[in-house]
Amino acid sequence: MKEMTKTIRDIARELARKYSTMTHEELDILQSVLVPMKFAKGEMILKEGETCKHIYYIDKGLVRQFYFKNGKQLTEHMAVEGNIVMCIESLFREEPTKLQMEALETTVIYALPKARLEEVAMHNVNIQILYRKILEESLIQSQVHADLVRFESAQDRYRKMCKQNQQVTLRAPLVYIASYLQMTPETLSRVRSSTLLD
Repeated sequence: MKEMTKTIRDIARELARKYSTMTHEELDILQSVLVPMKFAKGEMILKEGETCKHIYYIDKGLVRQFYFKNGKQLTEHMAVEGNIVMCIESLFREEPTKLQMEALETTVIYALPKARLEEVAMHNVNIQILYRKILEESLIQSQVHADLVRFESAQDRYRKMCKQNQQVTLRAPLVYIASYLQMTPETLSRVRSSTLLD
């Protein structure tokens, strides 16, 4: 049990380093909020119709967020270690999600339950800052992806993804990368070949 506590402390420190500065007491509070979870490859973290109640911090693994449209799976987002994932609309409206989350590898996640996080943030400025910065990061990521598919050529979309999410491009199946970049797997293969020749 001791090792698990140490791990949670390490995660609390990582989050504090990334999003806010914290005293030992504040780290204790943040640590008390974190809930460790483990998912096997292919296991669903969140299914369609469930309500998202957590912000998830990925300690190890690869997570994909996707939805169904006209019977096809469309990839909305993929993330690896050190990143946050959530279904923001479901989280804040407290309504069932259309967005699903799947572990593409064996994945270890630390969940921040929204209700508990908001409760402690009310009494703690540094935890408020951490919460706000997490939300800012999530909104920026959504905007970056929207702009990527809206304004960039297929070639530039792939190049930018390689630059911004190198681990995702190395580890995620090509079919999901193609879907995320809103191109067919065939187009992605052509784009990858020409990028390698550059």
